[in-house]
Amino acid sequence: MAKVFIDGSAGTTGLRIRERLSERKDIELLILPEELRKDISARAEMLNKSDVSFLCLPDAAAVEAVSLIDDPDTVVIDTSTAHRTADGWIYGMPELTGQRELIRTSKRIANPGCHAGGFIALVRPLVEKGILSPDIRLSCFSLTGYSGGGKKMIAEYEADGRDPLLDAPRIYALPQAHKHLPEMKKLSLLEHEPVFSPIVASYYSGMEVSVGVTRDVISGGIEDIKAVYKEYYNSGLIRYDDSTEGGFISASAFSGRDDMCVAVYGNDDRITLISRFDNLGKGASGAAIQNMNICLGLPEDTGLVTA
Repeated sequence: MAKVFIDGSAGTTGLRIRERLSERKDIELLILPEELRKDISARAEMLNKSDVSFLCLPDAAAVEAVSLIDDPDTVVIDTSTAHRTADGWIYGMPELTGQRELIRTSKRIANPGCHAGGFIALVRPLVEKGILSPDIRLSCFSLTGYSGGGKKMIAEYEADGRDPLLDAPRIYALPQAHKHLPEMKKLSLLEHEPVFSPIVASYYSGMEVSVGVTRDVISGGIEDIKAVYKEYYNSGLIRYDDSTEGGFISASAFSGRDDMCVAVYGNDDRITLISRFDNLGKGASGAAIQNMNICLGLPEDTGLVTA
């Protein structure tokens, strides 16, 4: 039975992973007593004792945690930003071409960022297939529930007498320096970072990432894009689904789930690419557990919610 440790299980991602794994009978979950949660020697012991360790920590703490591991067989799945574009780390999105086998044999896996995963899922296949050029300059809007901001933001949104400005969606990361941009560029095989406008709104979880393109910047048309997605996403936890809710697309439709759908809307002149998923699911903990399942030789959706 595989031994699994979550370093940083008090945060939103760590709690979700722990919730998912606590129901499973095929792994042994290693848990530190609360008073030892920040004890370096106790953490190091658990990290080296585990077969798989999830790092649900700030970037600097994640780098420190990796330095504590001496056991060459310990698989590390880091949910922070620290290693997503680092040499020696495999990006944990198995649906990308060739990525599943790399994850299966890797000991160092960087879990995708939530906004980034939705963008990459839309853009990477189209660059690979020549519909989008690597030198294209794209714009991306991404709508997320407030749980993506962690405990502090959750408390702000759920507080009595909260600021009424929180009642409306809010654009953030205005200086165009969001921490997901490097992986959005690199993993999408692009030469330029997109203009990125993330938006947080007054609902708990769920994410909707959209990218608009026009006829003059693509090779092919809307039906070609649909065909690429349907062929590309034939395994894993991403699929093509262009259904709507009466002509609307709700960002909370995948709340509580661990899968993702991609879709294409519009016409050959103006096209909107949209991915939908849960920022805490396929955007964080669900993706992390999917990667663990692959490393352990289990079906990818073991212990996950996909419908």
